[in-house]
Amino acid sequence: MKAGIVVFPGTNRERDMAIALRTVTGKAPAMIWHRETELPDLDLVVLAGGFSYGDYLRCGAMAAHAPIMTAIRGFAEAGGHILGVCNGFQILTEAGLLPGALLRNAALRFLSQDCHLRVERNDTPFTRNWTTGDVFRTPMAHGDGNYIADADTIRALDDEGRVAFRYARPDGRVDPGDRLSNPNGSINAIAGVLSANLRICGMMPHPEDLVDPLMGGEDGKPLFEGLVEALVR
Repeated sequence: MKAGIVVFPGTNRERDMAIALRTVTGKAPAMIWHRETELPDLDLVVLAGGFSYGDYLRCGAMAAHAPIMTAIRGFAEAGGHILGVCNGFQILTEAGLLPGALLRNAALRFLSQDCHLRVERNDTPFTRNWTTGDVFRTPMAHGDGNYIADADTIRALDDEGRVAFRYARPDGRVDPGDRLSNPNGSINAIAGVLSANLRICGMMPHPEDLVDPLMGGEDGKPLFEGLVEALVR
């Protein structure tokens, strides 16, 4: 699998993401600067976490108009696979590649803690190495992770099975009103969503930070292993 990570001014999780991808592929991903106008030959484009352009205007709003985004839109239109994590998820929504928006956390403070996610379907490249209903631990680190969308969009996401992950209790129960299990207040406890063709995934927590026992566990590793299995050529 050929993977590339886009780096914007303020991106700060590209090294973590590179470690995760190198762990499962055995080779370093390409690093793509935001001012580039073309992508190399890739199977997967990753938008990593951080604070692109200092989160001015809205998180991800400026990055959504960076020169590289024209190529990324073309990559998406051609059926390419894209993973956006944290700020990367924000950028994907601002660019119109995923529906909804990420607002300030319900408690109006930055959250840096572990959370649990429930896998809502396992027939996508991003979730294939889990079973539907599986729960895994993953870190979160964001101030604007409160997912919201209009009622029609939420209904469509549910009807079309485009919710990839939901915030949950360790036993798998989902309670959107419970701030312990859904700490940022996301509507319907949505933690990650998919594009209509299931080839683009955005999520707020950081699975790349749990891919090695030395990091505290390997809970996030199935996501990356599944991508390799699905996209290796």
